[in-house]
Amino acid sequence: MRILLATLLLSLATIFAIGPANAQGMAQSQASTAEVERYINSIRTLKARFVQSNPNGSVVQGTLYVRRPGRMRFEYDPPSQLKIVADGSQVTMWDIANKDFGQWPIGWTAASFLVKEPLSLTGDLQVEKTERSDGMLHLTLSQAKKPQEGKVVVRLGENPMVLRGWTIIDNRGNHVNVSLQDVQAGMQLADQLFKFDGPDASIIRRGGN
Repeated sequence: MRILLATLLLSLATIFAIGPANAQGMAQSQASTAEVERYINSIRTLKARFVQSNPNGSVVQGTLYVRRPGRMRFEYDPPSQLKIVADGSQVTMWDIANKDFGQWPIGWTAASFLVKEPLSLTGDLQVEKTERSDGMLHLTLSQAKKPQEGKVVVRLGENPMVLRGWTIIDNRGNHVNVSLQDVQAGMQLADQLFKFDGPDASIIRRGGN
């Protein structure tokens, strides 16, 4: 479980260098990057069902809530008791069943591209490469300052553009794949969704005893 959570919350990484011979590809990549920036920055709220495939072969489901800037919640379906909430400044993860609790600055998490305001893919967060296949656009994103740590591949449907999921790849090659279904945007989401509503960390570590 700790390996899974570490992978899920890894920092993005890796710089991509493009040579002069790839000028046309670079222009296409820049156009795709600008399109994705406009799409993500147009989102104020988002709700979707997700299916998460983990390195150990397990598959879990749940509901994702996003409110830009800075807020998101992964609510896992029972029997899982895992919840991950970003309140605008930090991410809190808690899982009573496995006695896990952790907090990180939101900028350290792989899904932070969803809630950055504004999202820019030409600064610390960069596009490593773009690919198109079967009406899908795949962007490999990375953070320039930590090239050794991993990356995230974001998947978007085109015409119209819609977020379909992402794959996190850590520095050991482990993959966590998140696929989105029933994506909705523009609804009202309660403040309470983005606040830590779990037990005290000491209670989790004691297993509630």
